[in-house]
Amino acid sequence: MTTEVERFLAALSPICAALGAIVVSPTERAAGDIPLEWDGAIVGAFRAPPLHGAIERLVEGIVTEIGADFTALSREDKQRVVRMLDERGAFTMRRAVDQVADALGVSRITIYNYLNMPR
Repeated sequence: MTTEVERFLAALSPICAALGAIVVSPTERAAGDIPLEWDGAIVGAFRAPPLHGAIERLVEGIVTEIGADFTALSREDKQRVVRMLDERGAFTMRRAVDQVADALGVSRITIYNYLNMPR
């Protein structure tokens, strides 16, 4: 039988997967983890992934979300990925344009062109 706490923690699974995070037990909780509270008790903790690799995780998540084959993204799909990354704040990170360009197999100039395109 599944308890309410187990269902609560399981409900967080898609969010964690999308963010590249994990849920740890209360005994594994470390500084920087976000405590997960249920009925006044800490039942786990949300551990965000390190910033290193964040852009790659965002790109992979979006490509999965749009259902495209990463190796065969069309120009329109690449533009869509760049728009979605921009909406999610990816380009506020240092060197994000370079990393996205590398991930999508295009130049930095192409990324800037996509960012400057009218919606």
